[in-house]
Amino acid sequence: MSTWVLMRGLMRESRHWGEFTGIFQNATGAQHLVTLDFPGNGCLHAQTSACSVKEMVNYARSQLRQLGYAPPYRMLALSMGAMVAVAWSELYPEELEKMVLINTSLAPYNPFYHRLRPQNYLALTLLLYGSATQRENLILKLTSTRSRTDNLRPILDQWIAYAEEYPITRANILRQLKAAAIYRAAPNMPHVPVLLLAGQQDQLVNVKCSIAIARHWGCTIRLHPTAGHDLTLDDGVWVAQKVEEWCYT
Repeated sequence: MSTWVLMRGLMRESRHWGEFTGIFQNATGAQHLVTLDFPGNGCLHAQTSACSVKEMVNYARSQLRQLGYAPPYRMLALSMGAMVAVAWSELYPEELEKMVLINTSLAPYNPFYHRLRPQNYLALTLLLYGSATQRENLILKLTSTRSRTDNLRPILDQWIAYAEEYPITRANILRQLKAAAIYRAAPNMPHVPVLLLAGQQDQLVNVKCSIAIARHWGCTIRLHPTAGHDLTLDDGVWVAQKVEEWCYT
């Protein structure tokens, strides 16, 4: 039985998946599902973050072995986590069975001004120097379209509590930003089936990134018309349904 491995992105941790893990298991019938934290985030917040995506891959592989999960793995990964999944497919293709990549971007396929929308450049200052409350409030506004219409105050309060319990250091944020910035994917498509999912209202990463990757790789892509960057928060049911359709029908 294959294991689904879920990986998130910059400054995020396993608890940020929220209700999605239950939604995903119910939709797909996945028996083995593992959510991983990268060094510097979540329960590993006291550790030094990796300065390269390759280091993140090797740490994640070590975590899975320690937890007793053997390959092959199925990856569902968001944003920077999806970069880790792609690097994994390059380094250890025999360990992966399928990859679902959500709202990611990759050099050399995407220009820098699509990988991080220019209107967000100043926001990086608040991510680095703001309080936990300021930072999490900004992240929610940047990554979720639901924040414009729904009362997400309970989720925001939860995120602030996470950030205060497991604080991420400025140095670790910079290391993670560096790792994402310098990673370059291989020029050839992965030797693993790939599904790309993207929110067309993503205010952080231009949806053109996923579209360009799908065109280069010739892989399946599904676009959500109203969701933002945190697609599993904005419409986790839709994500789970698209994965189930792609994998099992």
